[in-house]
Amino acid sequence: MLGQLLFESRGRITGQRVLSVENGTPKFEVSIAGTGIFTGSLEVNTNWTYWAIQRSDGTSYSQGRGVIMTRDGREVATATGRAEGKKIELGKTRYVGAIFYETYSENRLAFLNHLMGVNEYEVDALGNYEHRLWEWK
Repeated sequence: MLGQLLFESRGRITGQRVLSVENGTPKFEVSIAGTGIFTGSLEVNTNWTYWAIQRSDGTSYSQGRGVIMTRDGREVATATGRAEGKKIELGKTRYVGAIFYETYSENRLAFLNHLMGVNEYEVDALGNYEHRLWEWK
């Protein structure tokens, strides 16, 4: 069951490179960094690196790993995500997928341990992104 909206963030692509091209299909590695808010008040910094395969029909598949850190740097959580993407307008791609979280935090990020969420992530032609996450119960 879809739960409440847990997280919203914004950021930018910080790096990109081609990993491979097989049968004319490119695979890219993308790094992003941003800031966000969990449950309305917990501010965090996020860093992700993911790879994306761009299909000839304009869709893509991606998989990545992320680090979520409280703004003071005292607590850390990690995440693994997978998503499907498609172009929604000129220069803009929307991904929908799932993210799995882990943490050893016993304080502010403890709620993320073993949490699974569904998400949407939109990135524009300039490399700016917006991300939203809902808990999957």
